[in-house]
Amino acid sequence: MKSNLKIGIALSGGGVRGISHLGVLKGLNDAGIFPTKVSGTSAGAIAGAMYCDGYKPEEVLKIIVETNYFKFMRPAISLTGILKMNSVGDLFKLYLKHNSFNDLKIPLTVAATDIKKGKVVYFSEGELINPILASSCIPGMFDPIVINNSQYIDGGVLNNLPVEPLEGFCDYVIGVNCNQLPEESNIRNMKSLIERSVIMAMNSNVYSRKSKCDFFIESPGLGKYGVFDIKKAPELFQAGYDRVSQFIDENPAILELSTSEKKK
Repeated sequence: MKSNLKIGIALSGGGVRGISHLGVLKGLNDAGIFPTKVSGTSAGAIAGAMYCDGYKPEEVLKIIVETNYFKFMRPAISLTGILKMNSVGDLFKLYLKHNSFNDLKIPLTVAATDIKKGKVVYFSEGELINPILASSCIPGMFDPIVINNSQYIDGGVLNNLPVEPLEGFCDYVIGVNCNQLPEESNIRNMKSLIERSVIMAMNSNVYSRKSKCDFFIESPGLGKYGVFDIKKAPELFQAGYDRVSQFIDENPAILELSTSEKKK
């Protein structure tokens, strides 16, 4: 008998590390666990949008591996960013043809940061692509995204694990973080110092929400990957998938969420 449980999955931001979310989603699906609602920040918003639009996780991985991202990058003539995020929207238009939250097969909420008001804003209806761009707009790297006269940047600045939109709607919430840091005995240069500091800050607001999750899945050591290390996409996908198998062995209670008859 299929479960009637409402299952929410919150996906963290983390740049290219967010590809591991696709492996996690495939691992959960293979175990018979399917979300009723998804929320995401930044890379989690992108992975969530593709998944909620009906793409299988491995199909999204194939798109990522085969895409030439440089042709979608445009310099910004601005003091607030190096690149224009809007040009990346052309890439999303190739695959999210409806450009509407309302047309997704699974309800999705994405988190972005209103830079002027200094607060998190959740988008879950209406136009889809601009909120995704806003949610993944890395400060300083991209110009802020303007929606209804407000400027937005990466949702991970204030909420890198948006479980709040799932509360009161879902019976169970699964949080997925893609930024677990390995121990570093030696910070090699300024770049590694800055990257590690940023991940630590993001993880702080993730871990503050961990108690809101019934299950919390975190693949070990993904923080060692660079934000734009796209060549590692298959490796990151596999890391997420492998972690689900380990997690199920360690937390068999999660299989109570499964629709499969082959529960352990």
